[in-house]
Amino acid sequence: MKRIVIEGPGKNALGTDLMVRLREEVAAGGGEGLLFVGSGDAFSAGLDLKEVASLDLDGMDRFLRRLQDLLLELYLYPGPTVACVNGHAIAGGCLVALVCDHRVGARNPRARIGLNEVALGLRFPPVLLQIAAARVARVEEVVLGSKLHDPENALRLGLLDELADDAMAVERAEQVLKYLESLPREAYAAAKRDLRARHAVMDHEANRAFLEEVLPVWTSDELKGRILKMLQR
Repeated sequence: MKRIVIEGPGKNALGTDLMVRLREEVAAGGGEGLLFVGSGDAFSAGLDLKEVASLDLDGMDRFLRRLQDLLLELYLYPGPTVACVNGHAIAGGCLVALVCDHRVGARNPRARIGLNEVALGLRFPPVLLQIAAARVARVEEVVLGSKLHDPENALRLGLLDELADDAMAVERAEQVLKYLESLPREAYAAAKRDLRARHAVMDHEANRAFLEEVLPVWTSDELKGRILKMLQR
């Protein structure tokens, strides 16, 4: 079992440096079980908005490709993966939890979990929306509602698989991971690949349309102004 701590600026925001480190740690996993937990009182509250607000079109393209690569590599990782969602898991941070095989949420009523991209005026990269649809039971309510939920509602919607008391969440996540690690490794990897490979296929036409139509929105003055207002709050 390998523990990977998500630790970054603010509430473990996913910026370039953190995404590079996480990809390196996943690649070094070698098929052993991976346990993801956030540093401090958050899992990951989403993308590093300061970095997002600073990017031009080419920089945003590289940034989103890096995020997409991280999530695809974790989604298709051959060994078992468990997320201990110990606090806020928002937007990109929520996606990191979703691509793990099992998600244990801390029963923290202050934690907020969800995919709020629509509320920000954004669209998902196509392959990430495909994965979200495969991993979330009530995906339309989650994506179209664009709300942030407490752990109890996150469990109801399928963003989490189970809840544990705050002090026990990591221990429970470790228990689940140990069980998954006890299963025959080759059979586990093959079954996971059979279940998930079709959801991770890139639709090149949809991706081309995303780059042409949506990427400019991510770098627009309107969005950057909205981000700056959020940061000031």
